[in-house]
Amino acid sequence: MSASAVHSLWTTAATAAEPISKIDAPKIEYGQLSPVLIVIGAAVIGVLVEAFVPRKSRYYAQVFVAVVALAAAFAGVVALAAGGYGTTKAHIAAMGAIAVDGPALFLQGTILLAGLLGVFTFAERRLDPEAHGNRVDAFAAQASAVPGSDSEKAAVKAGFTTTEVFPLLLFAISGMLVFPAANDLLTLFVALEVFSLPLYLLCAVARRKRLMSQEAAVKYFLLGAFASAFTLFGIALLYGYAGSMSYATIADVVDGTVTDLDPALAGTMGNDVLLLIGTALVVMGLLFKVGAVPFHMWTPDVYQGAPTPVTGFMAAATKVAAFGALLRLLYVVLPGLRWDWRPVMWAVAIVTMLGGAIVAITQTDIKRLLAYSSIAHAGFILAGVIATSPDGVSSVLFYLGAYSFVTIGAFAVVTLVRDAGGEATHLSKWAGLGRRSPLVAAVFAVFLLAFAGIPLTSGFAGKFAVFKAAAEGGAGALVVVGVISSAIAAFFYIRVIVLMFFSEPKPEGPTVAVPSPLTMTAIAAGVAVTLVLGVAPQYFLNLASQAGVFVR
Repeated sequence: MSASAVHSLWTTAATAAEPISKIDAPKIEYGQLSPVLIVIGAAVIGVLVEAFVPRKSRYYAQVFVAVVALAAAFAGVVALAAGGYGTTKAHIAAMGAIAVDGPALFLQGTILLAGLLGVFTFAERRLDPEAHGNRVDAFAAQASAVPGSDSEKAAVKAGFTTTEVFPLLLFAISGMLVFPAANDLLTLFVALEVFSLPLYLLCAVARRKRLMSQEAAVKYFLLGAFASAFTLFGIALLYGYAGSMSYATIADVVDGTVTDLDPALAGTMGNDVLLLIGTALVVMGLLFKVGAVPFHMWTPDVYQGAPTPVTGFMAAATKVAAFGALLRLLYVVLPGLRWDWRPVMWAVAIVTMLGGAIVAITQTDIKRLLAYSSIAHAGFILAGVIATSPDGVSSVLFYLGAYSFVTIGAFAVVTLVRDAGGEATHLSKWAGLGRRSPLVAAVFAVFLLAFAGIPLTSGFAGKFAVFKAAAEGGAGALVVVGVISSAIAAFFYIRVIVLMFFSEPKPEGPTVAVPSPLTMTAIAAGVAVTLVLGVAPQYFLNLASQAGVFVR
C-alpha cells in the first residue's frame, strides 16, 4: 500500500471520528499540598547546593535549607489542620491522587518532626575526634571511595564530607509525606519508591564499619526491590479486578455498589481471585516496610549496619508512613473485605509481637536489640489496626507519634557511647555506664522504660490505647498475647538498665562523648515528649481521635 493511500485512510478515519475535544489542564490545589511541595523544593535546592556552593560552606548551607524547609512544611501542616482540612474540609486533592484529611495531616506532622530531629542527628560533628584538623560526622568522607583505599584516606585528609545526605533525607521525607496520603495505587507506588531509594543510599555511607554498612544497604535494597515488585504485581491485579487505580472506585467494586459497569471490564470485575491475591501482595509490601514477621529479615542487619542517625530516622519515620498507608488501604479500600483480611492480620500481629520480643532476648548488640524491639512494636501497632474502629485509627496515630520520638532519642543516645573503633554497640561495653555518666544512662533508661510500656511514659499510654481499641473491637485474645509479649520485652529492657546501673564499669570501657547542641536537642525532645505523653496524654489522645476519620 502506498504512503499516499495510508495517509488518505488516516485522514478519512480522523474526519469520520468525533472532533477531538480540548485536553483539560490538571487542577492542583497547591496550598493543600504545600507541605510536600516545600520539602521536595528544598531537596532540589539541596542538589543545587551540592553543585554550586564551595565545599567548605556546603554543610552549613545544607543544614540550613533542611531545617528551614522542615519547619516551614510543619507550619503548613498545622495551618491546614487549623483551617479545618483535618475534619470538616477533608477532601481528595490533586485530581483524586492525594487525600487531605485528619490521618494524613497527623502522620505528616509526625514525619516532619521526626525528620527535623533526624537532621539534627545527621548534622552532629563533635562525637568523633577531629581528623587532620577537620570535624567529622557519621558519614563517609567520600562515599564513592573503596573502603580502606588510598582515595578514601586522601578524602579524609582533605576533610571531605558527604553533605549529600541532607537532600537524600529530604527526598525520603517527601516520599513519606505522600505515602500515607496517597488515594490511588499508582501514587502509593511512586511514593514508596521515592522514599525507599534514598534510604537504600543513606544506609551505605557510614564512616566507620563501612563494609558492614554497604552490606546492610545491599540487603535492604535487594529485599526492598522484591517487596516493591510484589506490591506492583498486587496493584496490577487490583487494577484488573476493579478497572481503576482509585481507592474509592476499588472500594465500590468490593462492596458491589458500582452502577456504571464498563462492558469490557464486566468480565473480570468481581473476580475475587484477583482481589484476594492483589490485596495480599500489596499488604505484603506494606508489612515489609513496617518490619512485621515474616517480612522482618532485613531489619536487624540494616539497623545494625546503617549509620546510627540514619537508623534512628528510618526506624521512626518509615513506620509512621507505612502504617499510615496500611490503615488507609484497609479502612478506605477494603472495609468490605474485612472478614478476609482480619484473620491473616491476627496471625501476623501475634507472630510479630512474640517473635520480636523472644528473639530480642538473645541479642548482644544494642542496635540489633532495638531492631527486634521495633519488630515487637510493629506487632503492638497491628493490634490497633485490627480493631477496625475509629478508636483503632486514633490509637495507632497516637502510638506512632509517641514511638517515633522515643526511637530517635534512643538511637541518638547510642551514638554517644564510643570507644576507639567508633560507637560501642556491644552490650558488654555498656556495663557500669550509669556510674561513669549517670545522666546519659538515666536518659537511655527513660527511653527503655517507654519501650517497655511502664506507666508515666508515652509507651504505656500508647500501648493502653491500642490494646483498649483492640479489646473493644473483639480482639481480646490478641490483647492477652500483647501483654505477654510486653512482659517478655520488659525483661530485656530492664536487663540493659540493670547492666548500666548495677554492674562494675570496666577500666578499658567506652567513654561518653559530649555532643553538640543539635544532638542534645534531639535527645531532650525525645525525653520531653516521652514524659509529657506519659503523664498527661489526654490532649494528644483527643487530637488523634479528632484526626482519626478518613475521607472517602
